[in-house]
Amino acid sequence: MHSDQPAATPANRSLWDERARVHGSTPDDRFYDVDSFLAGREPLFATEVELAGDVAGRDLLHLQCHFGMDTLSWARRGARVTGVDFSPVAVARARDLAERAGLEAEFIEADTQALPASLAGRFDLVVATYGVLCWIGDLDGWMRGAAMALRPGGMLVLVDLHPAYQTLASFEPLVADWPYGGGEPQRATESGSYADPALKTADHDVVEYPYSLGEIVTAAAGAGLRIDRLTEHVSAEFDPRGLLPQSPDGAYRLPYGDTHLPLLYSLRAVAPTS
Repeated sequence: MHSDQPAATPANRSLWDERARVHGSTPDDRFYDVDSFLAGREPLFATEVELAGDVAGRDLLHLQCHFGMDTLSWARRGARVTGVDFSPVAVARARDLAERAGLEAEFIEADTQALPASLAGRFDLVVATYGVLCWIGDLDGWMRGAAMALRPGGMLVLVDLHPAYQTLASFEPLVADWPYGGGEPQRATESGSYADPALKTADHDVVEYPYSLGEIVTAAAGAGLRIDRLTEHVSAEFDPRGLLPQSPDGAYRLPYGDTHLPLLYSLRAVAPTS
């Protein structure tokens, strides 16, 4: 774990407490529309749905669940769900959303770098998606926790921003200002919200961590997981960073010469059976 991680966690939690309060509650929110979700909208994307497979009747743990919309979407698909987030505001909102949606779910306030032992061996699936590992100072601890929570033969499904895309500050002009990997703390001040560009919020000093694809895979293997599938996605259903123009076919891509750089990666890894 990085030496500044104990200090970084409260700073980052302050940002996510505020985001949990405002997400899904402003008129121009691009990502979260609670009313349409309650009416049946499906916020999950095809990538994680395909990797997870049929979740009906399975026990699913959603790490960094925010205020529970995706967690509850897995419940709608028939899973028995548990969501974990380090923000008490997010957990409270998630419990409220579950009640409003009439869905069974357990939500736990905990740091995903040090999951409680009570979760050990309880789950067929551990899922984490979009904007996950950049907030994690202890990547090995995160992977060990995911592995610990899985039953023998259970699967980790991780979909996140590709490290190459995370290096970019802008697309036009093409400017890179973030390390490709290494895990060293990157301090910044953030305000506003990716979900609503017009939203004005307080400034928050935060710490993020860059990891290469090799470091992520190595951490998963070091936790005893067997890598079943690793895909780098050059096309995405949405732009997780809001930097790219939408293609005529509705997808988002990052042109680079005559080809494209990846926007996302997806990892599926399996817990040992013995």
